[in-house]
Amino acid sequence: MPVVLDWAIRDSPTCKEARKKKEGYACKSSNSRCLDSTNGPGYICNCRRGYEGNPYNERGCTDINECEHLDHYPCKGDCENKEGSYECTCPKHTNSPNPFKERCSQNLPLGARIIVGAIGGLFIIAILVFLWLLHKEKRRMRDNFEKNGGPILEKINNIKLFNKEDIRKILKNKKILGNGRFGTVSKGHTEDKQVVAVKEPINRKSTNDQIVNEIIIQSRVIHKNIVKLIGCCLQFKVPTLIYEFVPKGSLDDILHGKNHMPLKLGLRLQIAAESAEGLAYMHSKTTTTILHGDFKPANILLNEKFMPKISDFGISRLMVTDMQHTGYIIFDRAYVDPVYRQTEQLTTKSDIYFGVVLLELITRKKASHSDNNLPGNFLDTYTKDKSVTELLDKELREDDQEILGHLVGMIMQCINLDVNQRPG
Repeated sequence: MPVVLDWAIRDSPTCKEARKKKEGYACKSSNSRCLDSTNGPGYICNCRRGYEGNPYNERGCTDINECEHLDHYPCKGDCENKEGSYECTCPKHTNSPNPFKERCSQNLPLGARIIVGAIGGLFIIAILVFLWLLHKEKRRMRDNFEKNGGPILEKINNIKLFNKEDIRKILKNKKILGNGRFGTVSKGHTEDKQVVAVKEPINRKSTNDQIVNEIIIQSRVIHKNIVKLIGCCLQFKVPTLIYEFVPKGSLDDILHGKNHMPLKLGLRLQIAAESAEGLAYMHSKTTTTILHGDFKPANILLNEKFMPKISDFGISRLMVTDMQHTGYIIFDRAYVDPVYRQTEQLTTKSDIYFGVVLLELITRKKASHSDNNLPGNFLDTYTKDKSVTELLDKELREDDQEILGHLVGMIMQCINLDVNQRPG
């Protein structure tokens, strides 16, 4: 069985009594200490803290170098051995709440601490401002969405609702196609590589009303001769519209502008006939009659096969009794039915005044240029001479005069100031 050795010096009952016996006192080392025995009378000797060795020998207790035994004497800073102890301090320009247990960190000067604190404060303020602006922007987008009819439009299956980020991506490498009184039209690409035309309206109340109206109208029409509205973004103050891209541009540009090119009679007749198909669809094939109200060459776009597509339904109206009276709208006077300008009553007969567009097709002259009025000149010449050959585009003067004669007769009907004499 194990044996425990428990001993003590028994010649004195306590340390106090032992110290009185100068010759017989056993704790010889000056770095020793006396401890009363816990098992009967007597005492024992130990080296004091910070020393080790034999306390019963005069020089037996020697200093411990704690810095060489950091596993037993911890120090996270600079260790310095002292007689019977050691010091642990942080290097210059560093500090620690307790370098014996915690590492020292860089101690910044007061000025630097002030600067760091100020920067930290500004950073926190910047984050708070950013979060506030983000919240404000989200609330503004939500308000715009609701104001622009989002809760109703999101129920329409054939209109896709884009968000602001979608529009940013579509217009990342945009090409501006044109600018007008209602805003800018740009060419862009969707994530699935579809080429689209994006209409970014000018921010004003009248424009907003017309754009929302355009979305409602075009959500009801799907026809090969009407530009397809792919979707819209309602998170802007004024909605942004996304259309199919029609590569040849407008008939106005081809007749008079930057895309000017020769046009044979057959192609002009095709453009006229298919444009009329689009109008006829709007007037009679939809559940509610749709009136365009601003039919002109600039609003007829042509694809790569010169198929016309009617665009810009900003001032269009659904033909309901309460909506026939259009009030104040912006339109191009050269193409608007004079009867409508007097009565402000938009009807299917108003759209049939598109005979002015047919006039431009066969004369290649603007409906209104300088001091001349094309419909007026045409009517005067036809009434006097029963011939308008001198007004025709030079490219057509050698073409089939019989066909041109029939076309001129149709134009005369379409621009007749008596709306009852216009075709149905």
